[in-house]
Amino acid sequence: MTSDAESVLQSWSAPLGLYAVLLLTVFVYARGWLHLRKGFPSAIPTWRFVSSLGGIACVWLAIGSPLAALDESSLTVHMIQHLLLMSFAPPLILLGAPALPLLHGLPQFLARAVVGPILRWRPMQRLGGFLTNPAIAWTVAAITLLVWHVPAIFELTLRSDSLHKFEHSTFFAAGLMFWWPVIQPWPSVARWPRWSIPLYLFAATLPCDVLSGFLVFCDRVVYSSYLAAPKVLGLSALADQQCGAALMWVCVTIILLVPAVLITMQILSPQKRFPIHEKSVDSSSINGQSLDAPQLKVI
Repeated sequence: MTSDAESVLQSWSAPLGLYAVLLLTVFVYARGWLHLRKGFPSAIPTWRFVSSLGGIACVWLAIGSPLAALDESSLTVHMIQHLLLMSFAPPLILLGAPALPLLHGLPQFLARAVVGPILRWRPMQRLGGFLTNPAIAWTVAAITLLVWHVPAIFELTLRSDSLHKFEHSTFFAAGLMFWWPVIQPWPSVARWPRWSIPLYLFAATLPCDVLSGFLVFCDRVVYSSYLAAPKVLGLSALADQQCGAALMWVCVTIILLVPAVLITMQILSPQKRFPIHEKSVDSSSINGQSLDAPQLKVI
């Protein structure tokens, strides 16, 4: 670790509010998961629980760990944050099938009197359907990625802590929207045929390719704040820019390629299930709570 990195890390302080939110989320999810396991041991397998915890850990690593102290000094670290918030945390959390564990982890009066009516409220259902439409989700993710990397806007986020936090929130929200049609967590219903999802994933590489290619092959530092920033990785500002862009380029390509291949294999092998099998559970029979949803399908 360079001396510059050490001096930057010494000024970092833990975001206690974020810690409280993440710990509360883990507690509610774990409580609901354990409750479901008592009546339906195979409803939410352990790997889903681990996946959800992994996604929450990615959020912590991106904005709640000492890594966050280095993002204003290194574009590479900044890109790692964006990858964690948009490409790692959302799919891991959605693979955890969060709806049922979170609902069952809440106090019953809160789930029945507050959360349930909100989720059943027709305008809320319409909004959810709109936001999870693949065309809308793809567009929002692409716009979020490109707009926040416009030099003038990017520089503003480095100078404004509140805007920086809002940027991180939009990356995470856009990531959840983007991965929703791919993973299709319960109780959502597919809006597009499954064969279109590999094309959806391939198309998502294009905005990243444009941005990453520009940053990698540009012969100048695009974000001028990094010219005077401490060299926490021991790289020049231009080398740091190229390293961060190349990292994003490679990681996003791989992250999008893997599910595209798996889904294609699933389509071409309709008799096989990934990972092994699928069971149906009637959601209305779980703890006597009706969630006004059709058959719950979980792996």
